[in-house]
Amino acid sequence: MAESSINDFHSSYPHPDYAEIVVVRHGETTWNADGRIQGHLDVELNETGRQQAAAVAVRLSREPKVSVIYSSDLQRAFETAQIIASRCGGLEVVKDSDLRERNLGDLQGLVYHEIAKTNPMAYKAFVSKNEDQEIPGGGESLVQLFDRCSSALQRIGTKHKGERVVVVTHGGFIRSLYKWACPNGRPAGKILNTCVNVFHLYGEDKCTLKVWGDVSHLSQTGFLESGFGGDKNSG
Repeated sequence: MAESSINDFHSSYPHPDYAEIVVVRHGETTWNADGRIQGHLDVELNETGRQQAAAVAVRLSREPKVSVIYSSDLQRAFETAQIIASRCGGLEVVKDSDLRERNLGDLQGLVYHEIAKTNPMAYKAFVSKNEDQEIPGGGESLVQLFDRCSSALQRIGTKHKGERVVVVTHGGFIRSLYKWACPNGRPAGKILNTCVNVFHLYGEDKCTLKVWGDVSHLSQTGFLESGFGGDKNSG
C-alpha cells in the first residue's frame, strides 16, 4: 500500500471512551539518507530532519489540544518531540525506552544494501518469514517487537483515556502498531519521516486506526522518498 495522505481529516475532540494517540515518526537522520541501519544506535537528526520536526510541530499546534508527549529515549525521536513540545506550549516530554526502534542486533550500523554480504547470518534472520526469529547480536524478533509496542501503547492509552496524546517513535515500532490495529489490512507501505498516524485505544484489546501516513505538513520541507528506516527495512 502506498503511503496515504488524509488532508481533510479533522481530529475528534477528546472522547471519554478512548485515548486518541497521535503517533509521529522522528525526523530524518543522515543514516536514513545513507541507507544505514540504526536500530538502537543513537543517531541525531540532520538539518532536514529538524525542519521536518518544526513542520509537524506547527501542524500539531493547530490541532486539538494535546495533554502530554511521550518519546523514545533515542535522540532522533527525543529531539523531534522537544521541537513539537516547544511549539505546543511547552508540553512535558516523557522519555520511554519501550518506544525505541526494533533492536536489530549485529545489523546495526551497517549499510542495508551491503548486509547480505557483510553479515549473511544476521541478514538471513532479518528476512526470515519466521516472526519468532531473533537477530544475532541481541536483536529482537518481530513477535518480541510487536509485544513491546502494543504493551507500551496500551499502557499510555490506559493512563490517558479521554485525552489526546502524542507519541514520537520509529518506523519499525509504527509498523507493529499498524499490524495490531489492522491485522488483516494491506501491507503498511512506507512510513515517512514525521508522518502522522492517529490511533484510538478503547481498552486493552481494541485499537483502531484513524489516520495513516499523513505527511501533508511536509509540502514545503520535502522528505526522503525511499522512506528508509520506515519501510520493510526498518531501523
